[in-house]
Amino acid sequence: MPEIFSFMLIVVIIIFVISLFLRFIPVGLWISAYAAGVRIGIFTLVGMRLRRVIPSRIVNPMIKAVKAGLEVSINKLEAHYLAGGNVDKVVNALIAAQRANIPLEFERAAAIDLAGRDVLEAVQMSVNPKVIETPTIAAIAKDGIELKAKARVTVRANIDRLVGGSGEQTIIARVGEGIVTTVGSAESHKEVLENPDLISKTVLEKGLDSGTAFEILSIDIADVDVGRNIGAQLQTDQAEADKRIAQAKAEERRAMAVAKEQEMKAMVQEMRAKVVEAEAQVPIAMAQALREGKLGVMDYYNIQNLLADTQMRSSISTAAKPSESATDKK
Repeated sequence: MPEIFSFMLIVVIIIFVISLFLRFIPVGLWISAYAAGVRIGIFTLVGMRLRRVIPSRIVNPMIKAVKAGLEVSINKLEAHYLAGGNVDKVVNALIAAQRANIPLEFERAAAIDLAGRDVLEAVQMSVNPKVIETPTIAAIAKDGIELKAKARVTVRANIDRLVGGSGEQTIIARVGEGIVTTVGSAESHKEVLENPDLISKTVLEKGLDSGTAFEILSIDIADVDVGRNIGAQLQTDQAEADKRIAQAKAEERRAMAVAKEQEMKAMVQEMRAKVVEAEAQVPIAMAQALREGKLGVMDYYNIQNLLADTQMRSSISTAAKPSESATDKK
């Protein structure tokens, strides 16, 4: 009985060791690679496990590369994987470039992938150009009429400039700048409407793909619409502004006139006050003169008669003015 128990324990240990060995070492993957003609050592797969590299992420792309006739070493694929790259996409891009007769080395493809760009999409765009549609761009001609244009830009990926080159937004911005420049330099908006290809020619002559990851093949104006009359609107706004300025100046002059009138009234009131004050001093001066003997009684009566005569003449003249005006009216 103890012998049977010992035998079963040994069998269990052997099965556990074999299963652990098969789990740690992908024997099935090694057999697949060997059958596909990829010579890779079993210890190389063990080393991948120790370096925390998933062997299938390296071996399967290697099998595709060998079948496509590419010369790529297992070490380069593993190094690219450890650097955070997508090995499978890089190999697919190399195969697509080889089929399309596009010169593309593994180092450049790996650099493009590590730069954050889709290297497979770039190769596909080199074969099949992409159309970028710009948003509606508004520009104003010299006659003040606004034009709204929309362009379609056909671009092809430039693999040599994918690393460090600007993207689609730069192309759209530069095309928009070219549209604004072309329309703005036109004497009349009718020139642009009659010859929309002026925009395409001007934009293409500027070399807008310089420093970008694309090569511009063509620029086609998809739509041109007439917008607002900006010139007339600006003139209207200017006239309204001039009107407000004139009103403000007139209000300022009116306020100054009112202030001047108030000032004159204040001066008249002040002068009247002084006259009243002076008239109030006359009886006092006369009484003082009578006390001092400088003014006689007869002189005083003569002055009173003179004042009465003056008041009478003033009354007569005031009463005569209405009758004269009535006569004039008749």
